[in-house]
Amino acid sequence: MSTQELYIRNATETEARGPFNVQQVADLADAGHVTPETLVYDSTAEQWVVLSSKEDLIASIFPIRRKLGLKQKEIQTLNTAEAGTKAITVNDMLDAAEGRTPETRDKADPEIAMMRAARIGMIAAIVTLVLAAAAEALPSTAALMTMDGTALLANPLALLGVVDLILAVMLALGVTALYPLVRFRAALGLGFVGFIFYAQGVSSELMFAAIAGSIGLYLCTLVVRLPSAILAALAGIGGMGLLAWRLLT
Repeated sequence: MSTQELYIRNATETEARGPFNVQQVADLADAGHVTPETLVYDSTAEQWVVLSSKEDLIASIFPIRRKLGLKQKEIQTLNTAEAGTKAITVNDMLDAAEGRTPETRDKADPEIAMMRAARIGMIAAIVTLVLAAAAEALPSTAALMTMDGTALLANPLALLGVVDLILAVMLALGVTALYPLVRFRAALGLGFVGFIFYAQGVSSELMFAAIAGSIGLYLCTLVVRLPSAILAALAGIGGMGLLAWRLLT
């Protein structure tokens, strides 16, 4: 179950976050970013359900913990506080138990960084798909408008451009469950598009742009680390952007 891909969102949100594995969602729950009322996408039922309705996930994400309570009681001590020493409060002890010390308060929450990386990856994937659609479909606009079968067979990339545009629109609507299909599209770009370019004798510059864009698109749906997400975004947008610019000019 640790390798299961999960997509989550709050009831008031329209955009999903993910994909995460069970351990990552459990870490988000420990940080207070996930509750039993958080919605999780059920790929079997193809709908969003409340996390509390998934008994197997609840058991893994919210394991039963023994709650510790501090009973108020006057404590006498033989130690004498030094002058100017700040008294230690109950909140100070709880913060220390959870790792929130003065030395770590200004450190970035790794789970927040993961969500930012996922957000950057989704936006970059949308832009990359739009640029790919422009490069593939715009040169064959006349064939697409007339649905001329002969012309479409002569320009097979036009249909792939339509698929890329549909995927971009669905991702923009927050349908991140399409990530596996986007990865398949990226792999197809390395094979099918590369073969067509090779058969047509396209320059090595365009071949490199198509390869970089496809690899960047693939990684945008996987990485959960901020530096990796930025590199994947640069590769996807840069590669497909160069390809669109060269083919359209």
